[in-house]
Amino acid sequence: MPHNKNINVVSENIALVHSGEDYFSRLESIIRNSQFEIHMQIYLFENDATGKRIISALKEAASRQVKIYLLLDGLGSLSFPSEIRYDLEISGINFRFFAPLFSSYTFYLGRRLHQKVVVADRKVALIGGINIADKYHGTATEPSWLDYAIQLNGEIAKPIQELCNAIFLKKTRLHSQKIKSVFHLQEDISVYILQNDWLKRKNEISNAYIKSICNAKEEITIMGSYFLPGRRIIQALKKAAKNKVKIKLILSGISDLPMTRRATCYLYSKLLSYNIELYEWNNSILHGKAAVIDNYWTTVGSFNLNNLSSYGSIEMNVEINSTVFSKMYQEELNEIIAHCQKITPETLEIKNTTFTKFINWISYYITRIIEIVVTFTPYKRFYN
Repeated sequence: MPHNKNINVVSENIALVHSGEDYFSRLESIIRNSQFEIHMQIYLFENDATGKRIISALKEAASRQVKIYLLLDGLGSLSFPSEIRYDLEISGINFRFFAPLFSSYTFYLGRRLHQKVVVADRKVALIGGINIADKYHGTATEPSWLDYAIQLNGEIAKPIQELCNAIFLKKTRLHSQKIKSVFHLQEDISVYILQNDWLKRKNEISNAYIKSICNAKEEITIMGSYFLPGRRIIQALKKAAKNKVKIKLILSGISDLPMTRRATCYLYSKLLSYNIELYEWNNSILHGKAAVIDNYWTTVGSFNLNNLSSYGSIEMNVEINSTVFSKMYQEELNEIIAHCQKITPETLEIKNTTFTKFINWISYYITRIIEIVVTFTPYKRFYN
């Protein structure tokens, strides 16, 4: 889908970043221009062409004596080759897995590192939902997964780097503290760094979504991959709809997790009964997690509207309060909607055979059970 990158920079301190070459060229530039220290905390890092490109940039930076800390989730990056890890460590890169799935004494699901954060020299950061893999970059035959990140420049990067350092070094006290999270970049733009880590009593992203939805006056647009919200989000959307707020949801038409998509489809009838507009994106896999409310409040990051993100993962979002930025991003989302298939009660009735309804129903409850098991696995829940 075409987009005009020139309109995505509304301040020298903040820019909307698209999956594909836009994200990876920025990431490579940040790494190659770094001088002192890089923190990269990623859920999924694959050893494909895109992964090799970023590994090469990291090794080059390490050769310049840049301190590099690479933290990958033990489940998301389970397939990361041990020989590549060894090569990175030989190059001087500090590497570890967050909560390895297997160890000598346990099998662990539980809490995951789901945030996607890169920060360099305490002056530039990338925060979003984009992992390191070909599917997020795209290939000659396959489009990139639809996703976004935010690039932040300046003082706002300092506390992000401090938090990443605390997580990597397992500084529990610092990790448990809230970071300074609000920055007024200019008169009409303020930025908040929001975290969700239920075990550390950080529910900032969940609470921001609920508060903003409940306070909406005119319009809510949400892009939701793996959309399976809990009761509080559903009730907030229902309340907003009763208040005559126009609500649009951009959801997955195709997904890398078909059962989760089926579970989302189970909610369609309920959502449509609230007069919520539903749009399915079918041009590529939808992986974005973002929202715009009333052309003023925007959030972009790693947080999915489901219980895994709410209660089982470490997440980070950027919240932007800005009329200029939100209007720009709303135009982007409107363009996406123009390329989506709209789901109406009539089209849903045609699609929903008795067998389809049963599959959606069973997918919903199986997915909910899996969420409960994974999220609340009791053994070594605080492992980090």
